[in-house]
Amino acid sequence: MATPTQKAGLLDRSIAHLRGIGPAKAELMAKELSIFSLGDLLYSYPFRYVDRTQFHRIIDILPDQGNVQVRGKLVTLTSRGENRKKRLIGRLRDESGAALELVWFRGVHYLDRKYQVGEEYICYGKVEEFNGRLSITHPEMEPAREAVQDGAATFEPVYTSTEKLNKRGLDERGRRKLIRSILDQLSPADLPDMLPSYLCEELRLISHYDAVRAIHLPANQMELDAARRRLKFEELFLLQLRLLQLKVSREAQVAGYAFGQIGKYFNTFYRDHLPFTLTGAQKRVLREIRSDLGRGIQMNRLLQGDVGSGKTMVGLMSMLMALDNGFQACMMAPTEILAYQHYESLKEYLEGMDVRVAFLSGNVKGKARKALLDDLAEGKIHFLVGTHALIEPPVVFQNLGLAIIDEQHRFGVKQRAKLWRKNAPYPPHVLVMTATPIPRTLAMTAYGDLDVSVIDELPPGRTPIKTVHFTEHRRERVFGRIREEIAKGRQAYVVYPLIEENEKLDLLALEAAYDEMLHKFPRPDYQISVVHGRMKPADKDYEMARFKNGETQIMMATTVIEVGVNVPNATIMVIVHTERFGLSQLHQLRGRVGRGAEESFCILQSSVKLSKESRQRIDTMVETTDGFKIAEADLRLRGPGMIDGTQQSGVLQMRIADLAQDGKILAAARERAITLLKTDPELQRPDHRILARYLDKHFKTIKGWSLIS
Repeated sequence: MATPTQKAGLLDRSIAHLRGIGPAKAELMAKELSIFSLGDLLYSYPFRYVDRTQFHRIIDILPDQGNVQVRGKLVTLTSRGENRKKRLIGRLRDESGAALELVWFRGVHYLDRKYQVGEEYICYGKVEEFNGRLSITHPEMEPAREAVQDGAATFEPVYTSTEKLNKRGLDERGRRKLIRSILDQLSPADLPDMLPSYLCEELRLISHYDAVRAIHLPANQMELDAARRRLKFEELFLLQLRLLQLKVSREAQVAGYAFGQIGKYFNTFYRDHLPFTLTGAQKRVLREIRSDLGRGIQMNRLLQGDVGSGKTMVGLMSMLMALDNGFQACMMAPTEILAYQHYESLKEYLEGMDVRVAFLSGNVKGKARKALLDDLAEGKIHFLVGTHALIEPPVVFQNLGLAIIDEQHRFGVKQRAKLWRKNAPYPPHVLVMTATPIPRTLAMTAYGDLDVSVIDELPPGRTPIKTVHFTEHRRERVFGRIREEIAKGRQAYVVYPLIEENEKLDLLALEAAYDEMLHKFPRPDYQISVVHGRMKPADKDYEMARFKNGETQIMMATTVIEVGVNVPNATIMVIVHTERFGLSQLHQLRGRVGRGAEESFCILQSSVKLSKESRQRIDTMVETTDGFKIAEADLRLRGPGMIDGTQQSGVLQMRIADLAQDGKILAAARERAITLLKTDPELQRPDHRILARYLDKHFKTIKGWSLIS
């Protein structure tokens, strides 16, 4: 994410010009941290701070207390082991008489020479208990006498670094000296405010210059909080302003077909063929789509909803709106299985209506393909459903008015853009759908230039899925639960993780598990399907069809079944080695059951020993089936990279804002950006021109989702 670097000639200069750096160290910083200029260095903010006035006595420290700072004498330092297993072990004793073990596994030779027995050090790190002893692995160490000489502030900044940089003197102390040398050369005039003064006054934000100084050299917690608040708001405001500019620009430049009527197709379907009552959320979303389609501006709307919330029905009824206005519609999905499932659903819903639905994938070939393409071009096919085969040049529509893209983040920019250009003179309206619930903060950022609709309620009559956690010691209990469900005439999924880096080992593990399942569920009483990513598509489809048709009772699979399998009779899902799955993936897998009227179960089977994060993921899955709550938890645990495809636009590469924590700041930033653009859409006012120049210079790389060429 770009940041203000206003002083021409200084902050744009190479860091090689700094005293003590030179070409070699400058090249190393560029390679290790992508820091090239003085501006890059200035805007690489600390990721945490150490209060150098607060020390723990070793005798008072408790196991798993977290990060502590101690001051003591290094009484021993010995290296053990050989070659790659070599480690360095030290003992630090303080005035309380107690000792703390220090352990290093990397840079042993360098650190053995750097640290001196008998020297007093300030040591900082996370305390853990190992073999009955308190220890810190890879602590931050600084000679106590140097810390005093350095005159460090109360809140000492800690920066991202690497072992190579530390060895070349660019460690914490080195970085702080470099930052100070830059700040000493800057005045408030060199770092002017990007934000209009009226906005800073309204929100009581300190100046940009004061915030940059305080983020690196805070005198106290209050000063640090003020700096963080200013810089976070500024970063999020500038981003939202850019995304909203893209939206305004698209709406001004990209006209669209005006769907002026709701006619016989929509009304006939709603009156005579709708198989269930729409939820309030579905009705609300359809009203939003209906409003978009009537404006004469190309619709670009993101529709998100949990598994089973009824997105496909909303998509179908939107397609009927297109048909009522004389246009064709298409629906594109990332896999043939999912695309064909949509095709079958649409055909079933539309049975008895004069609407022709066709399916296209790479497997439709020869005469059948030619006949389909001819009919499509002549307008004889109303709705086309398929895979990325839809975007190939030979696929020509007579009049494409609406394109729906399911699980759109699985398609690349160029693939989506080809579908955008399937009609003239105007592009089709676009509805992109995802079954991966997206936290509100992430949606406002990753898809900030799109209109967003949310289906936030499930159809009535759905029985919540019961989720339980068993360790591998209780596998017999798991087998018993599977037998109970099969005895009722139900079916079961047993899912295994896929380690793409080592597919051979993964397949061996799957084969071993299959042998065990055959032993526990012998033929001919039980039939088992096996599906994994290395199977030929035809073999995979055959096994999935057997399970869907009830010819097999158990589906053993890797995560290839995460999306696109709809078997209402399947009522139990066992996820083996749960700790190796992400939260979002676990939720998607669990959504394969609970699709019928019967009570369904999800068993999370894990090893006995779990990391703190793995236990948090499992606890979250047991506590809730709400996909949006799960997505919020996933964002807190893993960060914004959870959404595939967003990094390509540069939107999520933020320096200081945290989408998991800064939701209120983001909402305020977007609200102020919307208000500003309503009053001055071209940013022509004198107090907005610096904003316009800055956005033009630094945000060109952010394209968003709605303007793809």
